[in-house]
Amino acid sequence: MKLGVVILAAGQGTRMRSSLPKVLHRLANRPLLRHVVDTSKKLAPEQVIVVFGHGGEMVPKTFSSDGDLTWVEQQQQLGTGHAVDQALPALADVDQVLVLYGDVPLIQAETLSSLIQAAAETDLALLTVELENPTGYGRIVRSAQGRVQRIVEQKDATAEELAITEINTGFLVADKKRLINWLSRVDNHNAQKEYYLTDIVELAVADGVNVKVAQPEDATEVMGVNDRAQLAQLERHYQQHQAKILMQQGVAFLDPSRFDLRGELSVGRDVQIDINVIIEGRVELGDNVCIGANSVIRNSAVADGVQILENCVIEDATIGAESVIGPFARIRPGTRLAGRNRVGNFVEIKKSIIDEGSKINHLSYIGDAVVGKDVNIGAGTITCNYDGANKSQTIIGDNAFIGSDSQLVAPVEIGAGATIGAGSTITSDTQPEMLTLSRSRQYSVKGWKRPVKKPKK
Repeated sequence: MKLGVVILAAGQGTRMRSSLPKVLHRLANRPLLRHVVDTSKKLAPEQVIVVFGHGGEMVPKTFSSDGDLTWVEQQQQLGTGHAVDQALPALADVDQVLVLYGDVPLIQAETLSSLIQAAAETDLALLTVELENPTGYGRIVRSAQGRVQRIVEQKDATAEELAITEINTGFLVADKKRLINWLSRVDNHNAQKEYYLTDIVELAVADGVNVKVAQPEDATEVMGVNDRAQLAQLERHYQQHQAKILMQQGVAFLDPSRFDLRGELSVGRDVQIDINVIIEGRVELGDNVCIGANSVIRNSAVADGVQILENCVIEDATIGAESVIGPFARIRPGTRLAGRNRVGNFVEIKKSIIDEGSKINHLSYIGDAVVGKDVNIGAGTITCNYDGANKSQTIIGDNAFIGSDSQLVAPVEIGAGATIGAGSTITSDTQPEMLTLSRSRQYSVKGWKRPVKKPKK
């Protein structure tokens, strides 16, 4: 059967205390709504409709790259039933309608597939869950024979109904034609004066429909976000789940509760990750990679046997095999290390190609450079690549030795095997296999006296 998806994302989220629409708040550095949209697409639906409201065009603009989404504005927030009703005219020729929520980001495609399968046997299927403390949720009211009869909201429930522990998650799949009919019969005679989507359950039962039920494996899948505390709670649930998946792939975490994956991570064998490591974007880690505490890796490929020591930041870069990075190193976008490189503490590299075996060990800045093989760059070296208007390149040949506290003023080329004396400022190309110096003459002043403070009167 053809599936249409309706994602409800119009809520204001007043308890977030923010001008940002609730569904644009981030979990794992992605908007809540992005998680739901991506999950819905795994179901291969004919159409995905997002109902937006608060925040106006801010929500559709955030998803402007998703050309396959249909946007429907709910100008007045009159309840979930009203929101779905607004979306129905925009639905294509589909058989089933799946209703999702933009502020419930952890729902899994496998769970939704089970719900869709349950709906294949009838005209309405609900996703429910058992909670020890169901406070705040609508309760599933069943007959003596165990068949679903209706859903009662917390504010409208009797004392007996409040004792029910099976709750409504809001997720449902309905036959499209039946859904249109049921929504046309829903009224707002309730404590909130809203059109509840849940009221279609009682109407379906009255029409002789046997309402089916599916349940998630983990109740956290259906947890929503209403305030920042809940968002933080879901963030930890999400990260623990990601760590669990990675451990099943062989990753060794020193403490899996202190790890954040904010993108996609592929790993080789025997990867070790210390505490407070953040992975963002798309990252690849080869075999036997070790990442030290407090490091951030973003959109980068790290080859086999690399050691990333504590407190490093690596972004849009390629790190070759058997290299050692850090501690306190920053590898900026456009950098490629060929392999067996050593980048030490407080070194920054930007948009540079560093060939095999070259070392930059201490307190240096290398930007817009091409560095050959087996080069040693001493402490405090700077490639002066920016003149205030343009950036120029520094080229350093194989086996060159750059003495400490040198400034290489680009554009400039250091010949293969050349040695630059410590403290030099190099403004012209240097010859291969030669020593080049640029220093002021050292001298001492006889009879010089260090100034002293005058005694106070």
